Amino acid sequence: MRYAMAIDTKKCVGCGDCVVACQTENNVPIGYCRDWVVENVAGTYPRIELEIRSERCNHCENAPCVRCCPTGASHIVEGGVVLVENNKCIGCGACIESCPYDARYSHPDGYVDKCTFCLHRVQKGQDPACVSVCPTNCMYFGDMDNPNSDVSKVLATRKFKVLAPEAGTNPQIYYLI
Repeated sequence: MRYAMAIDTKKCVGCGDCVVACQTENNVPIGYCRDWVVENVAGTYPRIELEIRSERCNHCENAPCVRCCPTGASHIVEGGVVLVENNKCIGCGACIESCPYDARYSHPDGYVDKCTFCLHRVQKGQDPACVSVCPTNCMYFGDMDNPNSDVSKVLATRKFKVLAPEAGTNPQIYYLI
C-alpha cells in the first residue's frame, strides 16, 4: 500500500475550499495551515500561462524530515504517510528546515504540524477532507499499488509532474499538466 494524491492543475480554480476543509477537519489553529493554494504565472505577454495548484506535505518516500528528526517524532507509517508524533516532538524545527516543500509549521502548542493525508479518515474508507470537498473534483487520492484506485487511473492516462524533483525525495503528490 502506498498512498498518493494527484491534483489537476487544469481544473483547480484556487477557491481554497481544500484549505478550509483541512483546517476544520484537523482543528488547525487560526492563522496556520496544512495546505495552501499557489498561483504560478509564467511566460510573457501575449503567451502567459497560469497554473493554480493546492500544495501540502508531499509524503516523500525519501523524506529528509524523517532522517533529520532527533527524537523520531517524524516517521513514516503504513501506506507511506509521513506523520509527526506530537508528544515526541521537541519543536526544534530541523524538519521544517529540511523540507524542500515548506510543508511544515510550528504549532503554537510547541510541536511541528503538517498534512497527514487525513489518515484518520482514510482508515475509515473516506477521502482526505480536502479531496472530499473540492467543487471541481480536481483532486484524486488512493493507493498507488492498486491499479483501480482513482489516483492510479488518472496517473496512467495523464501527463504529470512533481515539485522539486531534483531534491530526490520521491514525492507522492503529483500535478496533472
